[in-house]
Amino acid sequence: MLLAMDVGNTETVIGLFGPEAPDAPDAMGFARATDERGLAFHWRISTVAERTPDEHAMVLTQLLDLEGLDLRNAVSAMAISSSAPAVTTQLRRMANRWFSDLELTVIGPGTKSGMPILYDNPREVGADRIADAVGAYDLYPGASIVVDMGTATVFDVVSAKGEYLGGAIAPGVAVSLEALYAQASALRSVELVRPRSVIGRSTVESIQSGVLYGFAAQVDGIVERILAELGEATVIATGGLAGLIAPHTKHVQHVEPWLTLHGLRIVHERNHSGDAS
Repeated sequence: MLLAMDVGNTETVIGLFGPEAPDAPDAMGFARATDERGLAFHWRISTVAERTPDEHAMVLTQLLDLEGLDLRNAVSAMAISSSAPAVTTQLRRMANRWFSDLELTVIGPGTKSGMPILYDNPREVGADRIADAVGAYDLYPGASIVVDMGTATVFDVVSAKGEYLGGAIAPGVAVSLEALYAQASALRSVELVRPRSVIGRSTVESIQSGVLYGFAAQVDGIVERILAELGEATVIATGGLAGLIAPHTKHVQHVEPWLTLHGLRIVHERNHSGDAS
């Protein structure tokens, strides 16, 4: 089974994919599994830059133990995408120390993604953005826009031919709220839920309305401008806050919470199979 890890600046999402049997080729001609997602288990933990390689191994072991699984027996390969270079280094050291017999894929320069990267400098594209784009094209062949709602709100654009074109990056919900609370002493932290109406009847509801509908409008506004340049495309939302924001947008068509893990699995398969190119 493949253990996939998507390390963000705030949270790390971990998934364990079940046994796979290659079937028909995917949209780019690569072998794919009969079950497109195949995610057997998943966990979400805080990203802690200070964790040592041994601590990372301990955390993974404990997470699998919660499901009655033994890491050494259950996991046959590991794949990592990371937006935190310090954590990437520690995870590589963990893999070399504790799991050196397992296949390892770390998305970075030189990794075969199977997708042309048309950025001015392809090395600048984050590993999670590549995984999102690869996963989106696999699930929804054709032009697409991925909106990843995490620490930042990231828009990634894939052409109808399966090329990574670029995108946009805006401050995320959590970052914006932290700045708001830090600069406005009269405002306090609130639970992010849908308010009774757009017109808040309290400070809490006013913040909830501003965040929920403000970020939904941001998504729609940027997506509309991208569509004006790109033409027709499928719009997919992912990330920790996608389930909250996406239902209040006009343009998001699909919510795929595990899109990054799905793309990460595909990239791993392309680097450890005869079909990789």
